[in-house]
Amino acid sequence: MTRPPTRTGSAGAVYFSLLGPLTARLDGRELPLGPRKQRLVLATLLARPNTPVPVDVLTDAVWPDDPPRTARKNLQVYVSAARALLGPAGDDGRDRVAHGCGGYLLRIGEGELDTLRFGSLTRAGRAEAGRGDLRAAARLLREALDLWEGPPLNDLRDSAGVAEEADRLEARCLTVYEDWAETEIELGRAAVAVDGLRDLVERHPLRERLRAAWMNSLHQSGRQAEALAVYDDYRQLMARELGLEPSPAMTALYRSMLGRGREARRPAAAREAVSAVALPACTGAFTGRRDELRGLLDVLGGGEDRVVVVSGPAGAGKSALAVRAAHLLADRFPDGRVQVRVRRGDGTARGRAEVLAELGRLCGVMGAGVAAPEGGRGDVSAATEALADAWQEWLARHRALVVLDDVPDEASVRGLLPRSGQCSVLVTARGQLAGLAPVHRIALPALADGEALELLGKLIGAGRLRTDPGAALRIVRACGALPLAVEVSGMRLAVLRHLPLAEYAARLEDPSAALDELVAGDISVRHRIASGWQDLADGDRWVLGRLAGLAEDGGFTLDRATAALGCGERAAIRAVESLIDAGAVTSPAGEVTAHAALYEVPRLLGLYARERVAPARTGVPEAPAHTGVPVAPAQSDVPVASAGTSRVPVTPAGTSRVPVTPAGTSGVPVASAGTSGVPVTPACASGLPVTPAGASRVPVAPDRPGAPTGTGVAAAPAHTGAAAVTAVAAGPVSPG
Repeated sequence: MTRPPTRTGSAGAVYFSLLGPLTARLDGRELPLGPRKQRLVLATLLARPNTPVPVDVLTDAVWPDDPPRTARKNLQVYVSAARALLGPAGDDGRDRVAHGCGGYLLRIGEGELDTLRFGSLTRAGRAEAGRGDLRAAARLLREALDLWEGPPLNDLRDSAGVAEEADRLEARCLTVYEDWAETEIELGRAAVAVDGLRDLVERHPLRERLRAAWMNSLHQSGRQAEALAVYDDYRQLMARELGLEPSPAMTALYRSMLGRGREARRPAAAREAVSAVALPACTGAFTGRRDELRGLLDVLGGGEDRVVVVSGPAGAGKSALAVRAAHLLADRFPDGRVQVRVRRGDGTARGRAEVLAELGRLCGVMGAGVAAPEGGRGDVSAATEALADAWQEWLARHRALVVLDDVPDEASVRGLLPRSGQCSVLVTARGQLAGLAPVHRIALPALADGEALELLGKLIGAGRLRTDPGAALRIVRACGALPLAVEVSGMRLAVLRHLPLAEYAARLEDPSAALDELVAGDISVRHRIASGWQDLADGDRWVLGRLAGLAEDGGFTLDRATAALGCGERAAIRAVESLIDAGAVTSPAGEVTAHAALYEVPRLLGLYARERVAPARTGVPEAPAHTGVPVAPAQSDVPVASAGTSRVPVTPAGTSRVPVTPAGTSGVPVASAGTSGVPVTPACASGLPVTPAGASRVPVAPDRPGAPTGTGVAAAPAHTGAAAVTAVAAGPVSPG
């Protein structure tokens, strides 16, 4: 890449450069940026322009191993020196570096930072290419590449945080160079790209897109033997280093060169116009997730990773994040952006043929509209494989973004991921999908308090939020900072304008009422959580029910989990990690030993788990020999009320396995005659609470609609959905 002339901003403006050594110029004069640690702080802020950078990120960049106790005060000194050096931002005299609740923010315009200018030129060039104006596209992309003065931040790469940002910038540069080279080849001007491509291939020998562009440029320049040799070298390198063969697209390019001589491309040939867009509209309530969104845009917009998995529990906002990223990446994927759900409305997985057919229809894949044959299973399988081959061929020839939403497991998407070409796939899933590799992974934690309050304020109004900020904070924390729950709370409060925030907060803080409160129209948090619950194996459900009780006071350790599950340490580790893989338990983001880790169950999932598992607990089941984890009670013993009745699990009258303590007895549960006959474990051995006489609230359903009061069953009013309750001994009947 050529070295550009020195660039400066307008008179009186500072011009920063990261695309090479870190520099700052004022009116053409290079500014001294101070000692190394101050330069590290400035580089980290510039790498995230106009975005708050947390103090922890700055600390890790400056002191990656052992920060001193005075680290925060030292950072304040470095930031103060940067303010004095750089002066105010803009004409209004605002501080160039501002401090807020999210960290430090460096205010900077597009004309003041080379990375912002680089991004703007890149987007403009790709837009021109999408419209078919390849000459303009090549000019803009070349202008973007000319901003580079060498490896980015090469003087500060000994800091791991800065080195990571520099690698991300370099990956973006490589992608833009590939775009520019392919555009020049299409214009018939391959000779201008040959030498640069050769240098980059030497530095990145396994980057296939660079190799393909180099082969094409050599071939179009009349150097066919060299082009074929490039492929042969690549094939041997892949076999030696990875034990793999080149992709089908690369092999097809090689074979096409074997069968023809030099071909001149028509100048300014317009690309095939294919631009399928099938995305939901962006929601105006989208809030937070700045770091995750930025990571998505960087990876999909410029990195080598073609598959990204976004994971998190039901209601974490995975789909909203994916859709927002897909809308923002329009210029990166000119051949289309589509979203397809991999589950049906009832939560069951769709078949591979069904998903392939929808993808084919949306993207215009040949043969996608052909009906499946009516023959035997072999004919259907052959038709599915033919459609899968057509899908892979389409992926290899286009640059599109495919969002596969709500994926239940790895097998549902393996055949849909690109094997070659420039398409990218964004997968959202509740579980980790550990069997997919290699992929880039982004896990969505709960929202920070500030982000959750911002989301609530967008729905109920900032003025109402300010009337009682303490109650608003209680609401979002009672929602577990789960975006769906906060959004439902906001929609509910927007309708119930008379309801004080403090009163609604008290309702949500009540464990027995929280899930019933989180309903707005046809949107139910309970329904979403129930769908995730069904994804769990029976044993995982039982384990989650036991661990959910431990998480009420802020999390649990491995020792507490071992005691609660009544099993060995290794079995407890396997059980907890199985739930982490399923997305039902969260673990620390950094490396920490299993004994030192603090695990958490999301609050609302914990409430649902205890609600489902509690009625089935009659003692401690024996653990199977091969795992050491207690067996979960059969789910059939926990029937759920039908539509329109209470959502609380109820047990049919006469078959309850939950022992009721008669008045005047010792308090140890004993199975009464006529019940299931399951041996009952005393409360002191089982770890289950003993029910005081006369205070039982065991929900049961009446034997038949409209049962007389003489049966001991109170009929709940139809409009309340409350479960009827069996009277204890001869006590009065209490409504549920």
